[in-house]
Amino acid sequence: MRRKLAAGNWKMNGTKGNLAQIEALASAFPDPACDVLICPPATLVAAAAALPDRRSVRIGGQDCHTGVAGAHTGDVSAAMLADAGATHVILGHSERRADHGETDALVRAKTDAAHAAGLIAVVCVGETEADRDAGRTLDVVAVQVTGSVPDTATAANTVIAYEPVWAIGTGRTPTLEQIAEVHDFLRAQLVARFDQGSDISLLYGGSVKPGNAAEIFAVSNVDGALVGGASLKAEDFGPIVAALSAASA
Repeated sequence: MRRKLAAGNWKMNGTKGNLAQIEALASAFPDPACDVLICPPATLVAAAAALPDRRSVRIGGQDCHTGVAGAHTGDVSAAMLADAGATHVILGHSERRADHGETDALVRAKTDAAHAAGLIAVVCVGETEADRDAGRTLDVVAVQVTGSVPDTATAANTVIAYEPVWAIGTGRTPTLEQIAEVHDFLRAQLVARFDQGSDISLLYGGSVKPGNAAEIFAVSNVDGALVGGASLKAEDFGPIVAALSAASA
């Protein structure tokens, strides 16, 4: 039985005052039926992990370097995230791929680093609007999964998040049939490649909101969500967690 995961990506948002949102979320869900993860900016990872009343909410990073240490000004290693109290790290997000030119090979190296540090890697894949319109969606995500996910991936150390780039932050959402098509395809790819392929969790991300969460979580092979803006406030993320908990019961 795959464990369900509601993951929140705060992106470049949040200061210490926003940590109260994590406490509010943990208070509302002291024992959720799914795993709950918040990935704040690197400046808040240690403080978030140290919150005394956030036990039901796990904390993750939004990126890591491939190296353990060294002359890499401004970068953060997976070992540093783990030392700060993180359990997960998001890798290969479309914004990293677009803004920083991250390749599949680099994402794979970062995933290896995350695994070596004991972190669970949340590896992101997804097509652009041009890819979707050209009918290349499945080809694109197949190449990304093959190139970005190392052969050592297991259900214990890796989560795959499908995020159609054209749906992130736009309010546009693929149809349930489109989501199912990609998730079923990814499941088949994982099963064909990994012994634990049927157990690796698949998240959907891209304009997930309280109003559409329940129907998305009912789609085959959707094991949770990677949520952006709607995860910044407990009052918005809470209903999404509740919907996933209900789907997990």
